[in-house]
Amino acid sequence: MKRLELYIDGASKGNPGPSGIGVIICENDNVIKNLSFYIGNTTNNIAEYMALIYGLQEALINRADAVKINTDSQLLYKQIKKEYRIKDAKIFNLYQQVRHLLSAFKEFEICHIPRKNNRGADRLASLAVKNKLTEFFDRTGGDGSSFLSKGRKVRAPEGKRNG
Repeated sequence: MKRLELYIDGASKGNPGPSGIGVIICENDNVIKNLSFYIGNTTNNIAEYMALIYGLQEALINRADAVKINTDSQLLYKQIKKEYRIKDAKIFNLYQQVRHLLSAFKEFEICHIPRKNNRGADRLASLAVKNKLTEFFDRTGGDGSSFLSKGRKVRAPEGKRNG
């Protein structure tokens, strides 16, 4: 059975504001893929759900049978575990998409992890927003230097190796 481990995070610079997602996908303690996408202006909670959706879709593309999801979002974690109700219609639609994607796996597990253990996914999500803002400032002639990542490399989660 093919098992993948996902580290997911969403970032919003303002709430709502420019948002991005970051996903690190691991197999047998090796990083096999990093995802970093700008998703437009939205809230942080929507960005968290979008990161999960992108991660689950990528796991299915990679033919995973089982998936372990690691998130530092307590809200997302508790909503997926059905411990918290979902009041927002947009979040509920995303939740339904997640449930549909999860039904394609033989097994899934979701874990709430400390923010410090999710730094790689956080960096990827923030990088997506920074790159988009830098592109905007470059196009408009503004000074986007404060948004540049200055060649930072995304590191694997603790105990994982870049493969």
